[in-house]
Amino acid sequence: MAGSRMKLDLSRVVQGRGRLGLLKEVGRMGQHSVDIPGCLLYTHLGSVPHLTQDTLHTISCLPAVTHVTLSNMAEHQEVLEEFKGGLKKFAGLHDTVLYCSLHDPAAHCPTGHTTNKTVSVWGSGGRIELTAAKFMALQKTVQPDWYQSMADGETWQTGTSRKRVRKSVDRTLAHLDECLTVHQKSQDLEGVDIFGVVEGGDILEERVRSARETAKRPVAGFCLDGFQTGAMDQALRSQLITAVTQELPEDKPRLLQGVGRPDEVLECVEAGIDLFEGFFPFQATERGCALCFSFDITPNPERAAPDEEPHTAGGTQLNGDVNCDDQTHMTRFEMNLKDKRYQDDFRPLVEGCGCYCCRNHQRAYVHHLLMTNELLAGVLLMIHNTCHYHSFFRAIREALANDKMDLLRRSVLWNGKE
Repeated sequence: MAGSRMKLDLSRVVQGRGRLGLLKEVGRMGQHSVDIPGCLLYTHLGSVPHLTQDTLHTISCLPAVTHVTLSNMAEHQEVLEEFKGGLKKFAGLHDTVLYCSLHDPAAHCPTGHTTNKTVSVWGSGGRIELTAAKFMALQKTVQPDWYQSMADGETWQTGTSRKRVRKSVDRTLAHLDECLTVHQKSQDLEGVDIFGVVEGGDILEERVRSARETAKRPVAGFCLDGFQTGAMDQALRSQLITAVTQELPEDKPRLLQGVGRPDEVLECVEAGIDLFEGFFPFQATERGCALCFSFDITPNPERAAPDEEPHTAGGTQLNGDVNCDDQTHMTRFEMNLKDKRYQDDFRPLVEGCGCYCCRNHQRAYVHHLLMTNELLAGVLLMIHNTCHYHSFFRAIREALANDKMDLLRRSVLWNGKE
C-alpha cells in the first residue's frame, strides 16, 4: 500500500507563524531534503525553459524539487505509457524530486469547465478533460515523487458566489477521497506523497472548512489554491492564509500556488507558508527582463526607515508594482532590457551577482540579443533570473534564522535598481 514518508522538522517559528526548517525524507527513496521556506524549480515537461540540463547545473544551490504540471503532460500520456519509465527518466532528470501539480502557474487557465466528476487542463492542443480515474492513471504514468490531488480551483475570481465556493470545496474534498482510495491501493504509487488542496475562494468560513476537512485526510502536506496574484487584495490574502494555516497540522508542509512576486512571497512566509512555485523567473525572462531587486539584510543607515514615505531621488524607488492586477505585467522588481537606455550600459545585470551572465556579459549585450531576437537572450536571462530568485529564498531563511525579516523587507521594497 502506498504511504507517506515525508517529515517536517521545524527549527524556528517566528512571531507564531513564519517557519524555518527542513523537509526530510523527500522522494520515493527518502534520499532528499528541502529547506523551508523554499521554492520549487519551474519546468516545462521537466526542462527549465531556455536551459539544457548542463547549463542549468552551472547555477549553484538549485532546489531539490523539480515542478511539472499535468497541463503540459496530459497530451503526452500515450507516449509516456509506451515508454514505461516515467517522466523523470524520459526527460533525462537524475538526482531530483519530481512534484506534479494540476495547472501551469505561468499560463492562463480558462474557467467554466469543471463538473462534479471532471476538471480540465489546457495543453498546446486545447482542453483535456480529466476524471479522477484518468487523473490517477496519469500519475501512475508520470511516476512523480509527490503530487497535488485533483481539485476544483475555479473560484479565485472576485465576486464568485458563496454557493459556487461551497461547491468548489465539496468537489475538491470528494476528488481527494477518490484519489486517496486509488493511491492507497496502488503499488505503482508506493512511497509517493499526495498533497491535499485547500480551496474556499475569498470566504473565510469556506477556507477554514476546507482546511479542517483536508487535514483530517491522510495527506503528506497541503496546497493552498486560489491566492494567486490579482485574485484578491493582499491584506485579505494574508488574513485568509493565516486563518487556514492555524487549522493545519504544524508537522506538515504548506505549498502556496500562484504567488511569485518577492513582496508577496515575504508576506506569505510571515503568514505561515513553507513552499512556493518557481515560475516568476520564467515570467520575467519572457518579458525580456532581468530580476534586479536587493535582498541584502545588512543594515544600511542611509536607507529610508519603514515608516517613511518612499522617494525617487538618486534612483531610489519603491520596488514592486502593488497595483499590478495579474501575473503578466512587468513589476519594479525587474529591469526591462529591451529599453533603449541599456544599449550602451556596460555594467553587469546586477552588480555583485555571481551568475554566469553577470560574470561574463553586460546589459548592453543582452539588450542587443533581445533586439535581434537571438535565442541566447533567453538563455542568459533565465540563468540570471533563476540564480537571483533562488538566492532570494536563501536570504529569507537567513533572515528568519537571525531575526532580520524587517531588514529583508526594507531591502526588497526600498532600493534603487540602478
